[in-house]
Amino acid sequence: MYYIGIDIGSTASKVSVFNQDDLVLNMVMPTGWNSLDTSMKIKKSLDEQSIDVDKSVVVATGYGRVSVPYAKKTVTEITCHGKGAYYLAGEDITVMDIGGQDTKIITVKDGNVTNFLMNDKCAAGTGRFIELMSNTLGVSIEEMGEIALYGKNIKITSMCTVFAESEVINLIGSGTKREDIARGVFNSIIGRIKTLLNKNGMSGALYLTGGLCELKPFVQILSESIGQEIHTNPLARYAGSIGGALLAKKLVI
Repeated sequence: MYYIGIDIGSTASKVSVFNQDDLVLNMVMPTGWNSLDTSMKIKKSLDEQSIDVDKSVVVATGYGRVSVPYAKKTVTEITCHGKGAYYLAGEDITVMDIGGQDTKIITVKDGNVTNFLMNDKCAAGTGRFIELMSNTLGVSIEEMGEIALYGKNIKITSMCTVFAESEVINLIGSGTKREDIARGVFNSIIGRIKTLLNKNGMSGALYLTGGLCELKPFVQILSESIGQEIHTNPLARYAGSIGGALLAKKLVI
């Protein structure tokens, strides 16, 4: 039997599939404007890979979790991200999940969430913020990471994404180097993460999930700024869907 976790995020949807104890599939696709359409595309994609969702156990999570009609259960992203990150890390951790529209800090002990804090009032400090700023700078997110390593620690002071974008445009106009602006954008995000960490507290290893886990320059700058090694994994962007699949398995045990 297959156990499937589906994480319908604000910008990307992730899917993880276990065949008994083995993690056999991870995939990601843009969420688009209609979460229900996305969930049906996921079903079709799984069918094409000989994974029949009607004969599997499916748990849905993420902001669009109610749009997965074939899910046996829906679970909050906090619980799923905590479960998935703990599975990948194998130890007690404080999870830093930078999503498309929010940032979450989650404390996980013995596989269970014991505390969490979430910032979802503004896109500033999220993956969407980095995407917007990279477009403004005319570089890809990967290129932005590379040049940020060589930038100076300037400040982007605006707390609002719209105003921050205007601030970046003004910096470009004044001749500020792109690498300095890129570093400033990263510093802005990291500053918000540090504020959340201070409020939530740090317990165990620090573990980064979300799409930025694959951006090594960001992980390096984040580690240097916090003064502590940041742990992550190439599969960490799937933490929510992995956690959902693990919870799906519990439904039949």
